[in-house]
Amino acid sequence: MTARRLAMLLLAPLLMAQSAPQLVPDISARRVDIQYSFTGAQLLLFGAILYPGGRVPKRQADIAVVLKGPVQPILVREKQKIAGIWTNAESSRFRSAPGFYAVASSKPIADLVDERTAAIYELGLQNLQLSPGGGAQPDKERRFEAGLLELRHRQGLYAENPNGVEISGGVLYRARIFIPSQVPVGTYTAETFLIDRGKVIAAATKDIEVGKSGFERFVAQTAQRQSFLYGLAAILLPLLLGWAAAELFRRRGA
Repeated sequence: MTARRLAMLLLAPLLMAQSAPQLVPDISARRVDIQYSFTGAQLLLFGAILYPGGRVPKRQADIAVVLKGPVQPILVREKQKIAGIWTNAESSRFRSAPGFYAVASSKPIADLVDERTAAIYELGLQNLQLSPGGGAQPDKERRFEAGLLELRHRQGLYAENPNGVEISGGVLYRARIFIPSQVPVGTYTAETFLIDRGKVIAAATKDIEVGKSGFERFVAQTAQRQSFLYGLAAILLPLLLGWAAAELFRRRGA
């Protein structure tokens, strides 16, 4: 093998990388603090598409942005009305349900990729990999998956916006995703996908921290580090408040 051919083989991966477009994403806030007055936050996810040589193709590619919260196990219970009373009936456990999930795209996901690609990248609510606990019949798993998706959608924790990404000049993009007040704390991942002709041709990831601050952070840390004292305070505080209220009314009555 000649030296020239060897050099071309070594440089081939670099040349291929230079011939592919790249994403440069950013987020309006890298950290979201949850305080007593927190009513939610709107994040702006934006960035640019860098094409080789700065030449923007005539055919505009599409963008899908996914914001996913910390993965956690969850037990879903199904309630049934028996003798006029609602009671817990069947249940199903999921090992890896995201605490928050929102996807925004420049077009509906079904118009961008096929079902297999959507499942691989978890694009769309119906393509979330929830990892059922196993042992249940497929129809039961599907029923509980649908129930979990519907419940978290009503809570504002799962959302899908098929026209939520704006692309300007084929290069700049932006999307707005709302985070409700009841989101879990932890590390969130913002994934951006560049899609062309049904294929993901570039991807980029950014992390966002959602945490408690101020008095809420103190309470959460105390509950975690001093669980006995926290439990004792949780019992004594209502008793003291009740006694103080009763004493106040007794004095006013006197």
